[in-house]
Amino acid sequence: MSDRTEEEQIALIKDWWKRNGTSLVVGVCAAVCLVVGWNFWQNSQTTQAQNASALYLSLLENSLNTKDAVDISEATSIVGELRTTAKGTHAQQYAELILAKLAVEEDRLEEAAQILAPVVEKPADSITGELARQRLARVLSAQEKYEEALALFNSQAPEAFLATREEVRGDILVMANRLEEAYTAYDNARKALSNSAAESALLMKLDDLPAPNKDA
Repeated sequence: MSDRTEEEQIALIKDWWKRNGTSLVVGVCAAVCLVVGWNFWQNSQTTQAQNASALYLSLLENSLNTKDAVDISEATSIVGELRTTAKGTHAQQYAELILAKLAVEEDRLEEAAQILAPVVEKPADSITGELARQRLARVLSAQEKYEEALALFNSQAPEAFLATREEVRGDILVMANRLEEAYTAYDNARKALSNSAAESALLMKLDDLPAPNKDA
């Protein structure tokens, strides 16, 4: 078992989410945001579809505004409307990622897990699914559900997400006190990286762990 308290683990997931959560969503959302809105306008002239697009864009904008806290009840209402009017679309599923982030920030981990699980099960595409998968694994590990979190990574990761997945796996294995396995995961992540700064961060994690005993 990990020596970390539940409060420390929640603090860790919040820190990871702060460093990676926005960039993971925005990196993809920046590309699809206009497309999502355009498709709603092009493919349907109904007020309902237009409102769904506006709701999603409003939620995205509000979530990126760090000056003011986002009202999670309002965000839940927006996502609820998208589940009705745009279920299974990128708009709805990216909104779910935002809502899960807000739930984590309020220490509502079980709620965050319930939000993310359906996206992992039926993602709009492989990228959306992997974003949700890594976030759900973080949430489950913060709840000390290590085996459940690790089981999410039994499938093949999209190549672009291999490094981040292996780093998340390594962090979970450290929490579970499976240090040799964590070392291997971090090393796999390092080998999959091309960013020298990120590689340096992984080397620091590797330095804190014993190398696997290959003779065992």
